[in-house]
Amino acid sequence: MKKYGLIGYPLTHSFSKSFFNQKFESEHIDAEYINFEIPTIADFKNVLKQNPTLNGINVTIPYKTQVIPFLDELTDNAKAIGAVNVIKLTKGYFGQTKLVGHNTDILGFKQSIEPLLDPTKHKKALILGTGGASKAIFHGLKQLGIESIFVSRTPIKDGLTYNDLTPAIIEAHTVIVNTTPVGMFPHSDACPDIPYEHITDQHLLYDLLYNPDETLFMKKGKQQGAEVKNGLEMLLLQAFAGWKIWTEK
Repeated sequence: MKKYGLIGYPLTHSFSKSFFNQKFESEHIDAEYINFEIPTIADFKNVLKQNPTLNGINVTIPYKTQVIPFLDELTDNAKAIGAVNVIKLTKGYFGQTKLVGHNTDILGFKQSIEPLLDPTKHKKALILGTGGASKAIFHGLKQLGIESIFVSRTPIKDGLTYNDLTPAIIEAHTVIVNTTPVGMFPHSDACPDIPYEHITDQHLLYDLLYNPDETLFMKKGKQQGAEVKNGLEMLLLQAFAGWKIWTEK
């Protein structure tokens, strides 16, 4: 039996385990998918040691960048983004395991958001958060011709803080993507601290979260007439891409 899994913390929100195990059952694939909820990235070594038959690993919050030093190789895509969400494990020379980091977030995000974009009104974006997922979003939007700027709780180079978000900035940036865990179940009564009163029907609010289905970030945007979308389709699209990476020869 082949073994796959997910590292992150926490993982109570994760969709991947049920998705892949249902896939394995319905398609009669002799495999299992396991959640490895590790409090620190240092515990990743124990996951590998205790599960020598692992074939592939997904990586989620907060380890998409922290896992990189543990890997043997990065694809060009993962290297450019500086974050990994899929690891393929193969046997190298002398039976040693080789870990190759990939990034399928960028593909999943682009395919998910592109049908919603209107080039006449969606030209600039705010990316809420600066974690591993935010980097894929930045590169995805760039490839779609949209100029982006990061928004952080603390000052960052060439970025904004939440206190910097004036009405004029909100008006100019009609795509707003939440890449933070703020608003994720069980803390569904929270949302990123942006001035929602300046959101209009020209805006598109995209939340990488998918649990709950409609986050408070999305609800507040919808109340202002904005188009909103959660990250479930992105998750599915990147999961399909990850499975292809794991199973291709």
